[in-house]
Amino acid sequence: MTSAPGNVWAVSDLHLSYADNRTLADGLSPHTPADWLIVAGDVADQFAAVRTGLARLRERFAQVIWAPGNHELWTPPDDPVRLRGRERYDALVAMCRGLDVRTPEDPYLRHHGPDGPVAIAPLFVLYDYTFRPPGCATKAEGLAYAHRTGIVCTDEYLLHPDPYPSREEWCAARLAHTEALLSTVAATERTVLVNHYPLVREPTLILRYPEFAQWCGTTATADWHLRHRAHTVVYGHLHIPRSTRHDGVPFEEVSVGYPREWQPRPTPPGLRLILPAATG
Repeated sequence: MTSAPGNVWAVSDLHLSYADNRTLADGLSPHTPADWLIVAGDVADQFAAVRTGLARLRERFAQVIWAPGNHELWTPPDDPVRLRGRERYDALVAMCRGLDVRTPEDPYLRHHGPDGPVAIAPLFVLYDYTFRPPGCATKAEGLAYAHRTGIVCTDEYLLHPDPYPSREEWCAARLAHTEALLSTVAATERTVLVNHYPLVREPTLILRYPEFAQWCGTTATADWHLRHRAHTVVYGHLHIPRSTRHDGVPFEEVSVGYPREWQPRPTPPGLRLILPAATG
């Protein structure tokens, strides 16, 4: 399937281990049978729950396009699936393909709407500790600062980089791999870049705890929205849903987040429109 007459919607950070989030996710529906859905990571923590969540969404939407978050890559101690690192990611990709859910390893789909053909590119590039806290010149300094404040991402304990020696080396491998995939997009085509983490540092500047930013991306992607002709950049992870612009390009943070975060808001989170349906 290479074209889509329907809308393209996006959501991320469904965190389906929470019952209230499962109820919310069950209410996410397309506006037309032809609509597509982008899922920008953090469906759930456990392998089976990721599969169940994506399968239910795939039943409703004509296409589902997934990019992994850090939670899918965790190996929790109570998960029967004990795979770690790249083996876990590869198993997630295989599981998605069995559900007919698109992944960062599949050819990019094209949406043909009022803005012309747009390649939807799910990415998996991780992070490399280059979004460091103020005054921290190295990863070691950044991590030491985080441990002093008590704001340490659970990735440090559950997201294993195997077979790479470190998460930043896995990130470097993913950057090279992803750049090669993006180079297959024609120079005349625009893209929707979908990554769990923001591609630029600026969205992290409003974090309540700035030390958390080091688990939120890499400076290596700072110009990707320009070099790869982004129509829109879709991301999550920060649990701060909003729309911003960087160099004139729309950046859409589409996360649901945890119940304690979204329930106090006047409007429950829903889907964000990324590309409208073709008209006429």
